[in-house]
Parts: sequence; structure tokens; C-alpha cells
Amino acid sequence: MSALFDLIVIGGGVNGAGIARDAAGRGARVLLLEARDLANGTSSASTKLVHGGLRYLEYREFALVREALHERETLWRIAPHIVRPMRFVLPHAPGLRPRWMLRAGLLLYDLLAGRSAWPRARAIRLPVHPAGAALDPALTHGFEYSDGWVDDARLVVLNALDAAERGAEIRTRTPATAARRARDGDGDHWVVDTPAGAFRGRALVNAGGPGADDVAWLAGIDPPFSLRRVRGSHIVVPRLFDHPYAYIFQQPDTRIVFAIPYERDFTLIGTTDRDHTGSLADVHADAGEVAYLCAAASRYFRQAIAPGDVVWSYSGVRALVDDGSGRPEAATRGYRLPLSPPGEGAPLLDVYGGKITSYRHLSESAADLLATRLPELAGGAWTAHAPLPGGDFPAGTLDALSGSLQAEYGFLDQTQATRIARAYGTRAGRWLGQARSRGDLGRDFGAGLSEAEVAYLRDTEWARTADDVLWRRSKLGLHMTPAERQGVAAYLGE
Repeated sequence: MSALFDLIVIGGGVNGAGIARDAAGRGARVLLLEARDLANGTSSASTKLVHGGLRYLEYREFALVREALHERETLWRIAPHIVRPMRFVLPHAPGLRPRWMLRAGLLLYDLLAGRSAWPRARAIRLPVHPAGAALDPALTHGFEYSDGWVDDARLVVLNALDAAERGAEIRTRTPATAARRARDGDGDHWVVDTPAGAFRGRALVNAGGPGADDVAWLAGIDPPFSLRRVRGSHIVVPRLFDHPYAYIFQQPDTRIVFAIPYERDFTLIGTTDRDHTGSLADVHADAGEVAYLCAAASRYFRQAIAPGDVVWSYSGVRALVDDGSGRPEAATRGYRLPLSPPGEGAPLLDVYGGKITSYRHLSESAADLLATRLPELAGGAWTAHAPLPGGDFPAGTLDALSGSLQAEYGFLDQTQATRIARAYGTRAGRWLGQARSRGDLGRDFGAGLSEAEVAYLRDTEWARTADDVLWRRSKLGLHMTPAERQGVAAYLGE
């Protein structure tokens, strides 16, 4: 008979990894099952922001915005290597929302944030602002405000890594094929079937994201909420500006589009909101979405952007609670955590909705709910102050960490040291080791990626394929030739 876990989590996105971490840190025996790679879907296909969601104020999602604004600084505190503050420029475009409305919205945004270490919003004149030079000269007024950037896929991986270091078992590429309640000498529990065998757990968490309905059905249960799958697509183009500010652009259809500095040499533009009715295994930006994002950015930048300029695109499907909203962008970004009643047997907690900024609080709430049925989770909340792996240094001192890496490993240039510090924080030495030259790190795959780093990602962070390494745990695929990317795939045995 297989070992009995306290908790089985199905889904290796940000919510699943966050719940596994929280529960393992409370002392529970946790198993996380992921059908593909960690952050394989939506959690690596976000706009890479930790933010309150300025546009959600228009839909009166005040509680959601307040929670997210508080969480962005919590995440900066526990993961200062992969999270950092960023200033956003919001140009005023004649004929769209008036300046007084923008000013009022930003004032409310700052009020909801409460006492914050991040700078408040202010009005700016674009002709004399560093971000103004890249814009259409007809745009003269605007505002700047604070939100944050996050390496989304690494956020997931680091939560899973911390969970594993606290005793959780993480199984990637292990799809759940069926789940059923059972009762024997160990009491009520769940049995989850996989190609690797059956696993037993006292409680089950459905963290399937956009596939949450599918997980409910394989357990023979009707989904507790209607799920709305909304596709968000992004494009990446060569760098459009040379400054650290991001932009948020209003659109005539009332939506907003971001343009963000990305991977040093590029600009990330997104996102769309389209209902997704196709397969979750084939999620991509269609020609209409690419054209929409190009036109949205071209309305504001001096330099027009065309589909031919796009060097990469990606899409993710958001799992939203269907609240009956007519337009996809109006659907709530809030979440629901229904827990099965005691009379049904072993507990099932479903996770519906949510956004990456709120994942930690969602995970804490999920563990608190499960603790009402599982004494093993009674340890209480702890994740708001415990750093994620590599994040055990003061927020705001990443440049100092990068400088110390460059001093210790003299063969790293500033760009390389910064990338490594942002990805691994204080754990960079775990794969840099005693290296005193580039050659000590083994084969050079290109774009600064070494054999030592790939081996670390394979052996420690569950990377199995070139995509795992190049597009999730790093974005170095953007900087590499097809031949270099193939070299990584061959090394990993693909």
C-alpha cells in the first residue's frame, strides 16, 4: 500500500506550488502532481507584473486591488531577486478618459496601497520626461506611478523548491488520470491514479488553473463554479526605448495595453482579452491579436510597430470565475476556494480564479481552510516573512548583490552578473561553485548559458527539456540562435 500523504495538490502553476509550499511549511506531508513542467501554462505566460490592477478600479474591485497592492510589497520582501519595483508612465490621450479621472484613479490606487515604500503617483509633462522621447510628440501630459515586475515562471519554481526543501514531494510530468474517495484502516482519503502509480492523500487540492474543470471531472465531481477561460496574448519586439520606465496605454475600446522593458534588448507588449474555446494544449496568439497589439502600441510610440517586427509571441489562458460579465476584460480577477462539506468524505478544495500577484495570500487562505479539517495544517500562517530560495537579502539591494557576484567571479561581465543575481539571488554560488574562469563552468551554449547552469536546473529545479530551461527558468532563448537552442536540447537528451 502506498504511503499516505496529508495533502495531494494537482497542478504545478503558481497557486498549486504556493499551496504546496505553505502546507509543507506547516508540517504537512505534501505531494504535488504536475502533468507537464512547473509553470508550463498560464503561470509562465503572464505580463510579468505584480500589481494592484489599476483598471480593476473601474469595475469596483476595490478589495481585490487592495489585497494585490499589499501583496506586491510582500513579494518584493520575500523574493527581492525576482521581484522589483517599476515606474509606469500613463500618457493622457485626448478623447479617452479625461485627466481628472486618471488623476482620481491614481489617487485612489495610492490610498488603497496604504503605507508603502514605493513612490506615489505624480503628474508629468511628457516633453521633458525621460519616457516622453519615445512617444508621439502630440502627447504632452501624463502620469507616472509604481507597480512591480516579477519573473513569473521562476516564482513558481522557487515556491516548489522551497516546498521540496520543507519535505514536499514534487512530481512533474506526472498527470493525474483519475481520483476517487476511499476509506480503509487509514480513514477517509483520496486515491489519485497516475502513470507512475496510485497515490493516497487525506485531502485533495484542485489547482488545475484553466484545467480545473477537467480535474473536477476526473474526480467524478461537478465543478462548483463556471469557469471562464480568457486568453491573454503578448508580443515581443526589438527594444523601442532605452530607459527603465514601462508604459500603460489606454485604448479606444477602453482596454489598456502595457509596453515593458524586457530582457535588456526587447520590449514586451500585452495583453489581449479573448475568450478561449480551443484546446489548452494549443494556446497561441492569433494574427488578429498580434495586429491588435501592434496597433495599440503604434497609437502612442513615434515608431510604428508591424507584425513583421515581432520576434516572439506567447499566450496564456486565465482561469476566471464566470460572473456573467459581457466582455472578457470585465470578468472578475477574484478567486473562490470552495471546500467540500464533511459529509462527502475526504476534503476536496477547489481553486477557481486568482491572479499571480495574489497567489501567496490565496495559498495562505487555502491552507487555513484545510486546517479546519486537517490538524497537520494547524501550524498557522508563515509565508509573508519567509524568503523564497535565494531571496534572503534586503529588498532594494540587488545591485549590491550583483556587484558582489561580479567581484567574486571576475569572468562575469555586468550584464551576466545582473542576470544571474536576478534569477538565483544568494544561491548563484550553488552552481557557479569555485569557478575561476568561464571554462570552469563547462560547455558554453551561447547567450551566457553554461553547462553548469543547465545541470543545476536539471538536477535541482526539475528542468527536463530545452523549453524548460530557455523559456521558463530563463528567457535566454530570445538571445540564442536556433543552432544554440538545439545544442541545449541535444544536451538534455531530446
